[in-house]
Amino acid sequence: MPDVPNPHALGSMLLTMIALILFSRERLRLEITSLGLICILAVGFSLFPFGDFRPAAFFAGFGHEALIAVSALMVLGHGLVQTAALEPIGRLLGRIWVKLPQLSFMATLVVGAALSAFVNNTPIVVLLLPILVSVCLRAKTSPTKVLMPMGFATLIGGMGTTIGTSTNLLVVSVASDLGLRTFGMFDFLYPAAVGGVVAFLYLWLVAPLLLPKRDIQLSDPSPRLFEARLHLPARSPAVGKTLSEAIELCEGKLEAFRVRRGEAIIMPLPDVILRAGDRLRVRDTPENLKLFEDALKATLHSIDQNDNAQYTLSAENQSLAQIAVVAGSRLDRTSLRTIRFLDQFQLVVLALHRAGREILGGDDRIERTLLRPGDILLVQGPREQIARMKKSAEFLVLDATVDLPESRKARIALGIFIGVVVAAATGLMPIAVSATAGACLLLLTRCLSVSGAMRAINSSVFFVVVASLALGRAMVETGATQYLTEVFLFVTQGADPVVLLGALMLLLALLTNVVSNNAAAVVGTPIAIGIAGQLGLPPEPFVLAVLFGANMSYVTPMSYQTNLLVMSAGNYRFADFVRVGIPLTVLMLVTLTWILGQIYF
Repeated sequence: MPDVPNPHALGSMLLTMIALILFSRERLRLEITSLGLICILAVGFSLFPFGDFRPAAFFAGFGHEALIAVSALMVLGHGLVQTAALEPIGRLLGRIWVKLPQLSFMATLVVGAALSAFVNNTPIVVLLLPILVSVCLRAKTSPTKVLMPMGFATLIGGMGTTIGTSTNLLVVSVASDLGLRTFGMFDFLYPAAVGGVVAFLYLWLVAPLLLPKRDIQLSDPSPRLFEARLHLPARSPAVGKTLSEAIELCEGKLEAFRVRRGEAIIMPLPDVILRAGDRLRVRDTPENLKLFEDALKATLHSIDQNDNAQYTLSAENQSLAQIAVVAGSRLDRTSLRTIRFLDQFQLVVLALHRAGREILGGDDRIERTLLRPGDILLVQGPREQIARMKKSAEFLVLDATVDLPESRKARIALGIFIGVVVAAATGLMPIAVSATAGACLLLLTRCLSVSGAMRAINSSVFFVVVASLALGRAMVETGATQYLTEVFLFVTQGADPVVLLGALMLLLALLTNVVSNNAAAVVGTPIAIGIAGQLGLPPEPFVLAVLFGANMSYVTPMSYQTNLLVMSAGNYRFADFVRVGIPLTVLMLVTLTWILGQIYF
């Protein structure tokens, strides 16, 4: 058994475990958690010095090449979405799907994966979701059979290149910092492609059989459950009656799980007498929410009675729509009140949905709820305004007939992106340099505004990357990674190198489904290099085992933001991801372990 490490190494390992747990907590802002961890490391090593190590080195991640590349690539991807540069591909898939659905399904998987090898998969999923929903509804087939496989295909495609995901860039950069040769853009495309072929066959032929058939009918009120509040005015027939009598007025369908009277919260007991001004917190389908509003003559929206009175919900041209919050939009990680949603878009938010979970805070105020990617807003407003939202690349309107945005800047944005990829792939310049130059060109050609570029940089990813680099630095400098390497080899002593590869990949696959994949990858990369060094084996396959394992976010919906988008759009449940994701993970583990063994051993 390896010797007990020094106190600094023990502290680094303990803090890393705490970080992985905190990163998986949805109620904690990743930005705050990440900054807190960096501060704890810097202050801790200042108060308890470790050799000649400088605590200020923990802030070096803010200028790390990997972070610069990740941020610039997020801007480039957002530029492609804003200018609708990928629109022709979407339109082509939409046209051929009706004629050849099965072949079009496979083509969609391949196209989604191919695009995700170069662009963050979130805009790819945003592009393909409304197209697939639309063609499925026209063909009278269930979208639930195809949306999840499409989302997983984009995750698999991201494994193929160094710029496919932020995780790839981190693993490659950390390995380079530790003395390993720098991976080229396509150096691990071959094993990723072999694993991808096996995965695509599974997603194409088997996964649809494992998924339930659910009619989501996105153009009409859907079975998606939204949280809302019903405000009872003085004219409501429910005023002066008991809650049970109010339920009868709603055809017995109303289920209030909280009654707020002023600042007080009242238990929703059947004999509670309702008063004017009471707010009932409910969760139901859009159809039933509108039924409750009509039956009780209640107010169903996020604004107070006297606010924004100029917006009326009784005009003849009113219609309902469901809008998904996507990463990089003005709705991402903010509240409706902060961005003055009603003033900007003339749409009233009636209710919210978050993958079947409770979303409203303790005060039941929708307008103050912090939104995140994957949330669905039930909105009501003029039809022309909703049509305008459909044409905006910033919003994903979940409707059966979605008009793709158009832009004269599409060719410019696409040309810039291709130039960035070619410059990096040929070795003309590092990806951090070419991507930054490409982002600047997008701004200079006005393909993207400065505010749009700032919104494109996901602050959660930004700070998690910096915190992960700091934790990795602490683990390496204190010898914690060396200790964990020795423990891993002690547990697996005598095992074949291929078995070690599989065990390491499995460990990372488990971690990435419950904690931050970037943090797991940064901690796992030094361990992978240490294992190879002690066994006298090439380090490349072990580093790739970390890279591939950290990308296997298939089993849980919260493991990756596109999983949440797919979950909301397809009305999936947690068990659906487990049912489809576990076999896919096993297939990828076995295939990738075998092919890496064939290549390197």
